Amino acid sequence: MKVEIRKTGDGSGLLRCTREDGSVTWQKQKKHGAHFALHDLTHLTVESVLGFGNGFYGLISQGWDIEDTSGKGARGPLPEEAIEVEYLVGVLDTERNCGVVFGSGEFNETTAINAANSGRPRPRTVSEAELVRLRATRAELFDEWRATPVGATLKVEFPRA
Repeated sequence: MKVEIRKTGDGSGLLRCTREDGSVTWQKQKKHGAHFALHDLTHLTVESVLGFGNGFYGLISQGWDIEDTSGKGARGPLPEEAIEVEYLVGVLDTERNCGVVFGSGEFNETTAINAANSGRPRPRTVSEAELVRLRATRAELFDEWRATPVGATLKVEFPRA
């Protein structure tokens, strides 16, 4: 699936996903576009590196529209795997926002606490080697995003090789 994120000068953004069959879903990210670009690239990283098939991008590639991934659309509640991915992405976002880097023990404990606070099962354990791969892949994507000029579009494939 082709994933495109357009960088605009007003802080908004545009996420567009083109599936293998040529169908498209898109979303304009009005406020906080800069945050969502990095969040969306973190999703792409987690789902690609850890092989999740039913996270945000996996669902989109299966035909879900972006609006459906709220769990409140016509498709109903999200699969458990999509929620699990969100916890993993959330901790990586926390690291980025707070300028910290967790070891695997702290990373896994934080995801477990976040899930438990929502009444959800503990997400899968992420090894130290997987965290290294996650951070390296995400750094590559973030570098590509930062190098994307205002008005241009970053184009990446999901899953990322």
